[in-house]
Amino acid sequence: MVVRLIVGDDPVLVGEAVTSAIDDLVGDGDRSLMLELLTEMDYRNEDGLWESAKVLDAARTPPFLTDRRVVVVRHLSRFSRKDEYGPIVGLLGGPLDTTDLVLVWERGIEPKVDRMPALPKAVKEAAELAGAEVIQTAAPKGKAAGDWLRGQLASSTIHFDRSAVSAVEQLLGEDRSRVVGLVRTLEGALGEGAVATAADVATFGGEKGSTVPWALDDAVDKGDVAAALAILPRLIPYSGSPSDRNGSAFRLMAMLHKRYSNMLRLDGAGVRDEKEAALMLGMKGSPFPAKKAMQQSKKLGTEKLSRAIHLLAAADLDLRGTKDWPPELVIEVLVARLASLSRR
Repeated sequence: MVVRLIVGDDPVLVGEAVTSAIDDLVGDGDRSLMLELLTEMDYRNEDGLWESAKVLDAARTPPFLTDRRVVVVRHLSRFSRKDEYGPIVGLLGGPLDTTDLVLVWERGIEPKVDRMPALPKAVKEAAELAGAEVIQTAAPKGKAAGDWLRGQLASSTIHFDRSAVSAVEQLLGEDRSRVVGLVRTLEGALGEGAVATAADVATFGGEKGSTVPWALDDAVDKGDVAAALAILPRLIPYSGSPSDRNGSAFRLMAMLHKRYSNMLRLDGAGVRDEKEAALMLGMKGSPFPAKKAMQQSKKLGTEKLSRAIHLLAAADLDLRGTKDWPPELVIEVLVARLASLSRR
C-alpha cells in the first residue's frame, strides 16, 4: 500500500499535488474503476455533522475488476479534534494492502474557515509509520523561495528566458504560489516548447476588463489572449464561494461550447450569408450572432474547430474533477488556448 499525506492551505498548490499523486498512482489504469475521490460533502451526516465513516468504508473496500484502488481523501482538516481524527489514525495502523491512500490536510470549502487547523502530530506520526510521503505544498520563504519559484518555471513545458524569469519574480512578489496558475496560462497561450519573454509575462498578467460576455467572444476571435484573460475575472467571481465560482465556470463553459458547436455546424455547410446561417442555426432576431459565427467558422476551418471542441471537452472534464484545479484556472487555460487558435 502507498500512502501520501498532502498538507497545504493554497488551493492551487494543493490541487497540483493531488493531481500529480493521482496520475502517478493510477497510471494507465482505468480511473472509473480504480479511483474514489472523497470531499467534505461526503462526510456530513443527516444532522450536518462531520463523520469519518465514509473515509473508513472507502479505504477498506477491496478492488473490483482491478488489482488496486486509489482513495483520495480531501479536506481532512474537518476532523481536527482527537475524537474526530482518531479513526483516521486507526486506519493508518491497519490499512488494506490493495488500497493506496492520498490524504489531503487542507482548508474546508463550505462553510469556509478563517484559519486551517494545524495538522495533528498523531496523524502525521501515524502516516509516517505507515510509510507515507509527507508533501508540504506551501511556497517556501526566505532564501529558498527564489530557488523554488525558478524550479517551477524550469519544470514547465515552455522555456522562460532570463527577462521572463525576472518579470515573473517582480510580478508575483511575495505571493509566489500564484506562479502555478501563471505558468499554466502561459503554457496554454504560447504552446509547448515556446520561449516566454518578459513581454509575455506582462501581457498575460493582464488587468480586469469589460463585464459583457460578448467582449470575451471578440477578444478570443481576434486571438487577443491578454484581453480575453483580462475579461475573465469579471465573468467568474474569483473571490466568491466555491459554488458561485463553479456555477459561473460551467455557465461560461456552456456558452463557449454552444458558440463553437454553431461554428462547427456551419463549417462546410455552404451558407452564403448571415440570414442562411441564422436559419440553419435556428437563431431568431438579429442575424449578427449568426454572421459572427459564420465568419469565425471560415477563419478557423475544420481542423481548428475540431481542436476547439476537443479543448472544450477536456476542460469540461477538468471542471468535473479530472484535474484538481480551481474553476477559474481551468477556464483561464481554456480561453488562452481558444484565443491562440484564432491567431495562428
